Amino acid sequence: MATDADLSKNPMDRAVRTGIGASRGKPFFQLSGFADEAADSIEEQLAATKALGWKYIEARSIDGVNIHDLGEREFQRAARALEASDIRVSCFGSTIANWGARLDEEDFGETMRRVRRAIERMKRLDVKLIRIMSYAVITDREGNPLPDQRLELRLERLRAICDEFADHDVVPVHENCFNYGGMSLGHTKELLAAIPNLWLVFDTGNPCLTPDFSEPSPRPNQQVWPSWQAAKPHVAHLHIKDGWRDVATGKEHYVFPGQGPCRLEDILKDCAVSGYGGYLSIEPHMAAVFHDASVMSSHEARRTNYLEYGKRLEAILMGLGFQIKEGVAYGEP
Repeated sequence: MATDADLSKNPMDRAVRTGIGASRGKPFFQLSGFADEAADSIEEQLAATKALGWKYIEARSIDGVNIHDLGEREFQRAARALEASDIRVSCFGSTIANWGARLDEEDFGETMRRVRRAIERMKRLDVKLIRIMSYAVITDREGNPLPDQRLELRLERLRAICDEFADHDVVPVHENCFNYGGMSLGHTKELLAAIPNLWLVFDTGNPCLTPDFSEPSPRPNQQVWPSWQAAKPHVAHLHIKDGWRDVATGKEHYVFPGQGPCRLEDILKDCAVSGYGGYLSIEPHMAAVFHDASVMSSHEARRTNYLEYGKRLEAILMGLGFQIKEGVAYGEP
């Protein structure tokens, strides 16, 4: 696996070269969110975004279907709704190579068709970022990772996916959750060393929710601050979540930003010091959890929770000295 020396760079240097994830003036966060946690329909997602005074959503599901898998008529309808409301898309929250995609079951031809369809839709909506992962972890019946993770095949497919995106000026960002690249810092570094055009989206909550597979069982959760420091030079996008996994039971707990162990304020402060400039998307997972259909609250509870989550994040940012204007949090240079 790649070492720290292999990947060491000044914070944000890589981002500065593309203008993604870095600011040459004041640090700033363009506030956004997974609005499918507020509502299913695009109209209600946009209404929740407007209620916060924000200008962007991270597009994942619309009426339960990922944006890159919508029928063409449904996608065009969503695009018109976005344009009519003057709301834009920060990132496609795709399911490409995600935690549920098994290498041994995948039709890779269909995956590449999905990639190309996503690219065309991103062009239609003028979107540059797409969240991907690095396929499901191969485990035994007890959930322990097997020694053979089909690394060569895994990397071959990810390179093809990322090359296709790069050819069309789209930036793939890998999320640090329970997929191969999120198993430990070493796994993340391995992906970055092997795939030059891969970037990272750092989810602030996921280290405290994900076992560290570099440790023996019973595995502790990953450590958030070392995870952030290692990821930071390669981060082009941020997800905001707070919570933890009970190591003894495996149960996940989600809370409002700043109420958990995820050092959210420290990370936001560090972004300001490092000159971050880019998107930040809330992903509450409190009233709706994308990977757990059993967690789904009432329509009104979902909207209320989403709005409260966004307002609490704004309060944290203002407490750190950011000024919020028209959906953007501006820090001091």
